[in-house]
Amino acid sequence: MDMSEVRTRARTLVDSPALTYKQRVQALAGLAEETLDPPPTSTAVTDALATGLVCDIGEGHAPYRPRYLLPDYPKALRQGSEFLGLKPPTDLYEAVAFLLSMYSQVPSITGYPVYLGDVDSLLEPYAEGVDDETLTKILRLMWVTIDRSLPDAFTHANLGPDDSRVGRTILALERELLQTVPNLTLKVDAERTPDSLVLDAVRTVFACGKPHFVNHAMMTADLGPDYGVVSCYNSLRVGGGSHTLVRLNLAESARRNVGGVDDYLAATLPEHVAVTAELMAARITSLVEQAQFFDHSWLADEGLVHLDRMSAMFGVYGLAECVDSLVAAGGGTGRYGHDADATALGWRIVERVAELVAATPLPYCEGNGGRAFLHSQSGIDSDLGVTAGTRIPIGDEPPLYEHLAAVTPNHKWFASGVSDILSFDDTAVRNPQACVDVVRGALATGMRDVTFNLDSNDFIRITGYLVRKSDLAKLEATGVARHGSDVLAAGSVANSHSDKRAPKRVISHESAPRAAG
Repeated sequence: MDMSEVRTRARTLVDSPALTYKQRVQALAGLAEETLDPPPTSTAVTDALATGLVCDIGEGHAPYRPRYLLPDYPKALRQGSEFLGLKPPTDLYEAVAFLLSMYSQVPSITGYPVYLGDVDSLLEPYAEGVDDETLTKILRLMWVTIDRSLPDAFTHANLGPDDSRVGRTILALERELLQTVPNLTLKVDAERTPDSLVLDAVRTVFACGKPHFVNHAMMTADLGPDYGVVSCYNSLRVGGGSHTLVRLNLAESARRNVGGVDDYLAATLPEHVAVTAELMAARITSLVEQAQFFDHSWLADEGLVHLDRMSAMFGVYGLAECVDSLVAAGGGTGRYGHDADATALGWRIVERVAELVAATPLPYCEGNGGRAFLHSQSGIDSDLGVTAGTRIPIGDEPPLYEHLAAVTPNHKWFASGVSDILSFDDTAVRNPQACVDVVRGALATGMRDVTFNLDSNDFIRITGYLVRKSDLAKLEATGVARHGSDVLAAGSVANSHSDKRAPKRVISHESAPRAAG
């Protein structure tokens, strides 16, 4: 990029009436980064990036902060922070002020923290002796401040798996405030999480599309007890995070295959996994050795993040199109999510990718034994004609039971996150306990994350984050969005039709029996 182009683009950003001040600053920083050379890679990687086989999801040419960081907030509260000049908090007021101050200093790819911690367990000890009215007022102020000061729906908080006053109060506030920020996950454990808490969360989804429900037993088995769900629905180790997230376009991968399914699994797919891993290794090495993030970060200095708890995320998307392409090339007509053989082929492809990623060492990924975590990447606003992650295409989803049966076998491979979004109609509101049963049953049969959306409220779940329909209308009318994620959401709605998921009825088995056999 020559200096004339840089000046022209910078002037456009500076003068743009559609950008807030902070959005202009972030866009100008991204423009400056584009003037630098990216980490050196082979011509195969350069070609893969240019032709859409591999995508770095706009991470920039010069990695200078990890994509996702999960600071050890409990440790910070216990020890205080020399960098922030804060002593360990002694009451709820001080604890909330401490966390809000710390959030403002946690970097990520978005420019905002993607992880706010297990907010209920962080604050519950400080809530002892605080009356309900005061607790609600303090947490309301905290939740409003998060939305106003961190205006990005990839900012993510966690609750559970245990019941608590703080957790219940946050759910009530979500129903009152109807904010898209922060995103929210409830960790659900079959033994520890009471049905009444899951039911409370289900009613919250009816109001505002949050929270996700994550399989706590599955997550702890893969990541240990200290994990967090961040950004959309990405799961990583607390005290660490992910250096980078690079994704492989399985749809494009299949289009480049010469031969049948066996050729794809034996030759084409390994080649494309290797190219993706090469780009990941280059970005990780640049971040750690050239930018030296972990040598200069106050989070590392104070023991709140550790290089040996870091890994990276190997993302895949376009499984549906990959399967359908391979089936059609072999003379078949089956579709992923609808035909048993086609769906089973999708499972084989995911298992093969998992095998290849697990056999590919990457630098500075000790947080997962020197390997990347496999991730079902949920898509971005510019995706056209390709389905997010391992999902069934939007608008083509089968009925509830068949939908869950088709996608659940994939979930075991994606320790760093996989999400399948269900859209329910208003029958769900009349049957909240049935939704609890769906969540419990889906998790019990092997789903890692259960996410559903009510098609009649003001919220649309895009990939893993939320947008209000009213905010999209305001963006269309004025061209301005306070939440930067709203701009991305508008692109996803336009290009991927994220608002057109096939809604499912939530009714009794007796009212809609499945065919026998």
